[in-house]
Amino acid sequence: MSTYPDEKSKSAQLYERACRVLPGGNSRSSIFQSPYPIYAQSGKGCRITDVDGVERIDFLNNYTTLIHGHAHPEIQAAVVKALERGASFAHPTESEIEMAELLTERVGSFERVRFTNSGTEAVMNAVKAARAYTGKTKIAKCEGCYHGVYDWTEVSLDSTPENWGEEEPAAVAYCDGTPPSVLEDVVVIPYNDIDAAERILAQHAGELAAVIVDPLPARAGLIPASDSFLTRLRSFTKGHGILLILDEVISFRVGYHGAQTALGVQPDLTTLGKIIGGGLPVGALAGKAAIMEVFDPRQARVPVPHAGTFNANPLTMAGGLAAMRLLSQEACERLNTLGERVRRELRRAFNVAGVPGMITGMGSLFMIHPHNKPIESYRAVRTARAADKAFDWIFHYLLNHGIVMSAQGLGALSTVMTESDVDRLPETLLAALREIPKELLPEG
Repeated sequence: MSTYPDEKSKSAQLYERACRVLPGGNSRSSIFQSPYPIYAQSGKGCRITDVDGVERIDFLNNYTTLIHGHAHPEIQAAVVKALERGASFAHPTESEIEMAELLTERVGSFERVRFTNSGTEAVMNAVKAARAYTGKTKIAKCEGCYHGVYDWTEVSLDSTPENWGEEEPAAVAYCDGTPPSVLEDVVVIPYNDIDAAERILAQHAGELAAVIVDPLPARAGLIPASDSFLTRLRSFTKGHGILLILDEVISFRVGYHGAQTALGVQPDLTTLGKIIGGGLPVGALAGKAAIMEVFDPRQARVPVPHAGTFNANPLTMAGGLAAMRLLSQEACERLNTLGERVRRELRRAFNVAGVPGMITGMGSLFMIHPHNKPIESYRAVRTARAADKAFDWIFHYLLNHGIVMSAQGLGALSTVMTESDVDRLPETLLAALREIPKELLPEG
């Protein structure tokens, strides 16, 4: 058993060094960990070895990105071969076409594709495209849902009981210094409450360029969007000339054709990232040809110019092609079967231990909630999380017993995992629940 935290560890020493040159010691807020983060040395398959030589099974996979685990030989070979030809050019390469062809063949709503370097950039350009295409400026988003670091889509990302409003969700700035004009251009709706959402949207229908939705938002409990929510939202947006943007940066992995096919909704635009890059920086925007035409540089005046030195970088395209080809229909089905297995066994661990707990998720994604409180909305999830005293202890127990997850309870499987690899998590969780101090457990 390893011990975390340990102020004498190499990770602790590296973090002390990092804090001298990086604000807070890092360049990525989502991986901040107190009192220090664990520094990775290497990864192979479904395991990570840290700088202190401790090996753990990776149930986070760089926040759902590494669907084939670490250092997959076919992905590595594709990237190395591309690198031998040159890291980047001021010219397009055939790999960009091949990647776009693969995506458009796989998903019915993808008629045209444009590549970026992150999911955030994909969302930014989706919003720009919607505004240019509709001639309207406002957008709507669900309360508590994350769509990258873009002022407009960050609105009400982390609103609290003190500022989130009562009858209708308030537009709340996420970052200090957000211009008031940003808040004026964002309409906030409750996730999975279609009656309330339609009522709010109707008040702004003539001004809305788009509604953006994550069909499986982690910050709202990793609960899939309901059939009625997506169906009626699609009908409402079509009826009012509003574009529906589906953020599939994370959820695209839940099925061979993405979450949109699994959940039965066809958006106007879709944003992608994470798994389509083979572990390299990537984003993509896909959608209807008529809408995507706003990016077409053959026009005398391009409605939405879109440049980027590393857009469709040949290394990313090569790695992404290899990763997506590996993710066959059969591979998806096997991975999702493992997802069903881990969710079932995690629930069983709570039941056997006699401890309140819930497991949510879909496909190869899951989230642990160490309580039995209703979590039908972002507000319920946030309230329950604020009162949670158990998961921080569980998280550290898992770390010290060879398991990596997110500190919020999010997990993602990879295709290189076996049943025995997957079973290690519920087995370790059960051991944790049997040792957890009783004062940390919720009542009921």
